[in-house]
Amino acid sequence: MNDASQEKKRLLVKVSTLYYMDGLNQQEISERLGISRPQISRMLATAKSEGIVQISIRNPYSEEQAYERAIAETFGIHDVIVVHVPDADRQVIDQHVARAASALLESAIKDRDVVGIMAGRTISSVGREMHYAGRKDVKFVPMIGGFGSDGGAWHANSNARVFAEHFKSRHLLLNAPAVVASPQARDFFLNESEISDVLEAAKKASLALIGIGQVTDQATIVRSGYFSDDEMKGVQTKGAVCNISTSFLDETGERVHYDGEARMIGLSIDEIKAIPNVIAIAVGDDKVEAIASALRGKCMDVLVTDMDTAKLLLDWQRKNPVRQA
Repeated sequence: MNDASQEKKRLLVKVSTLYYMDGLNQQEISERLGISRPQISRMLATAKSEGIVQISIRNPYSEEQAYERAIAETFGIHDVIVVHVPDADRQVIDQHVARAASALLESAIKDRDVVGIMAGRTISSVGREMHYAGRKDVKFVPMIGGFGSDGGAWHANSNARVFAEHFKSRHLLLNAPAVVASPQARDFFLNESEISDVLEAAKKASLALIGIGQVTDQATIVRSGYFSDDEMKGVQTKGAVCNISTSFLDETGERVHYDGEARMIGLSIDEIKAIPNVIAIAVGDDKVEAIASALRGKCMDVLVTDMDTAKLLLDWQRKNPVRQA
């Protein structure tokens, strides 16, 4: 190495030490050494490319991230967060998944965002884990009406309120049931500006948090009493395996149309998919087929789940490839 090369290397080492070890920023180094800030940036990049700086990341989440990449690549979505809590019971795992989803949401929300919120106990648990993040003029909006008259703490209205309280922001209320007795009753509700305005606000959300439901007689839509067992069997006969808001999807992720749609008040899956950033949270071996359906249907941009569900999801996908028409 000639003298000029030796001195260039010495300067690269000095700049790298000031930046990575002493904690100076690029502007401070520029002022200290009399070298332009863009040149400092180029020198730091050169130091990395020449091996002078070798960055090592202690990653305790390598196994989870392997599954995150596998699911994201398999289904073609933006990102996945997999939470692993070894030897924990279901309640503890669910709490950690909710915390992961709340941390993601807190980071994703920007000033003046309108955030669409779905019904469900899982969504409710995320709301309880939220913290104020200093964003301005954020508004939480329910994306579906209420199920029954029991005042459940997991209804979309209740969930929107909890998110807003924890995030110190505003929320809207959708004063209508999710399922009504007839299409005429639905039209009556939608003619009320107080209701239609909230739904329009939900459609224009910049960010949404949704759950994913399986299609069984234990589904919330059936237990509410507004959707009969026969109606549920009818959508099952049509191949439905997944329920999101007012819509059902089949195994391939295609929307299944059903007579009861005309009695539902809330956003359809197509309206949810039009929202720029949709985060879905779902866990449990009983939801694997439903999650796969939603992933195949590109119903979300990010999925938050747990390790066991992630493993079962990839295994189910391998065993149930999409059949070509």
